[in-house]
Amino acid sequence: MIENIREKMLVHEKELGEYATRDRESIRLKEEIKDIRPEYYRDVDRIIWSKSYFRYMDKTQVFTIKDNDHISRRMSHVQMVSKIARTIGRALSLNEDLIEAMALGHDLGHVPFGHLGETFLNELSLKHNEGVFMHNVQSVRNLMNLEKNGKGLNLTIQTLDGILCHNGELILDKYAPIEKTKEEFLEDYENCYKSVENILSLRPMTLEGCVVRISDVISYIGKDIEDAITMNILKPEELPESIMKILGETNGDIVTTLVLDIIENSTDKHYITMSEKIMKALNDLQKFNYENIYYKVITKEQKEKYKEMFNTVFETNLKYLENKNTETSIYEVYLNNMTEEYKNNTTNERIVIDYIAGMTDDYFTKEYSKIIDKNNN
Repeated sequence: MIENIREKMLVHEKELGEYATRDRESIRLKEEIKDIRPEYYRDVDRIIWSKSYFRYMDKTQVFTIKDNDHISRRMSHVQMVSKIARTIGRALSLNEDLIEAMALGHDLGHVPFGHLGETFLNELSLKHNEGVFMHNVQSVRNLMNLEKNGKGLNLTIQTLDGILCHNGELILDKYAPIEKTKEEFLEDYENCYKSVENILSLRPMTLEGCVVRISDVISYIGKDIEDAITMNILKPEELPESIMKILGETNGDIVTTLVLDIIENSTDKHYITMSEKIMKALNDLQKFNYENIYYKVITKEQKEKYKEMFNTVFETNLKYLENKNTETSIYEVYLNNMTEEYKNNTTNERIVIDYIAGMTDDYFTKEYSKIIDKNNN
């Protein structure tokens, strides 16, 4: 009976294209009993029921100010990536279940205050000899090692690899997958802690992973402009006319232009690409965003304040662990719930990194205020 239902749920695979990833190709870190769900469909379920996924709701995207409910948050961003990637995937006859799992899980490792917070946590990680910290690597760590109180979710390596390789800040002329074994994926993951160069050189093992990677760019490039106008950081008349004529005047137009161009240029190919004209415009628009949004959205004073907050929260919690101060949040909220294996085989520094990386913006701010209040009393 179960096998019959499973076959029905896999009937869509008959329509998949030559370069799509099949359910039968899936590899889990640990073997387990199958149920009626296709393997990547099962990964989606595990991701959306994870604690990390619930925390998306209070993790900011670009704008850390909270006085407007219509700007992007991590939760809306990953859903946009999923929808865009699934549109491209369906047009190219790829595996939408795998695409959805990668897209919804790709930012689970993002820290409070987005990429700025990531920069500060990376500095602390390097200072304390814990290697490079980047959110894509932490996303995989969450899913492999931290969820379920330290047991992990045992996802497929295809999903984990797509999450690891999703770097949405790097625009390429061609996104081509590279075959990997489970051991090669794990080697890629471990090498990420050694250098930023290793992270930037990552390539997905599936074409679906390539789709998610470019969809990450498509999802934010126009939406960040839209949000910047909403927040009065940009005025519509300041947008580069030469670029907007090519890509479109609105976020919706930009998404449509990019998606259709990718589909047209990637159909029946074992890689994802776009036309030279569109790629140049996309690169130019990303450069415009950096110069007019990302570099300006937070003042020098705010950056210094956030850095001081990260240093304070990190160093204070490290002392709590070293002094075995169990009547603190890092014990009561986090460490007491983890497995003995995690507690015994994880350095204090890494525990603090995991704890902070998992915080929402509000929780982090409250944790900092609690420390300051305690120090002043």
